[in-house]
Amino acid sequence: MFIMSDTIAPSPRQKPASGRFILRIDPVLHARLREEARTAETSLNELCARKLALPGSAPSGPTAAAVTRAVAVVADALVGVVAFGSWARQEMREKSDVDVLLVVEDGQPIHRQMYRCWDESPVSWNGHPVEPHFVHLPPPGRRMSGLWAEVAVDGVVLFDRDLRVSRRLVEFRREIASGRVSLRRVHGQPYWVGVA
Repeated sequence: MFIMSDTIAPSPRQKPASGRFILRIDPVLHARLREEARTAETSLNELCARKLALPGSAPSGPTAAAVTRAVAVVADALVGVVAFGSWARQEMREKSDVDVLLVVEDGQPIHRQMYRCWDESPVSWNGHPVEPHFVHLPPPGRRMSGLWAEVAVDGVVLFDRDLRVSRRLVEFRREIASGRVSLRRVHGQPYWVGVA
């Protein structure tokens, strides 16, 4: 890959950098990408730009492994990935799993096959299984569920394609801070309720 950078001043004989680059890839991969762009009704350039913007090109560690697996399962429909539960609260036990919220575009139906696809190549996080939870981002104005309240309080954002997830979590935290939503307990079990 050859990248021209706009930050380096060209020599007198060079043209100014265009900000474009040339990437040489295998013809079979090129054909596959071209077909994927056609199916997605977008240009090959736009498809490649989206894929390059996604994490996972050089995975390292459990965070990258979880996000890379999410990309493999839902591809461009992935909006965000948030770890929550006992891992985020630093309360993991020996047999705990790591709960990961996988936020997908509203147009992407959530179905059992997504979980099956995940299970075909499961991910572990320092020896703990990663458990996916596929969800859509609640639209503005809709009251948060208990799951989203928990994620807003304890969640750790691992990937957020365009900051929609982070912004929505900020809104949820404001609702909690204002007292409109509160955490209650019955027989030691926590649950969230809206307060009028």
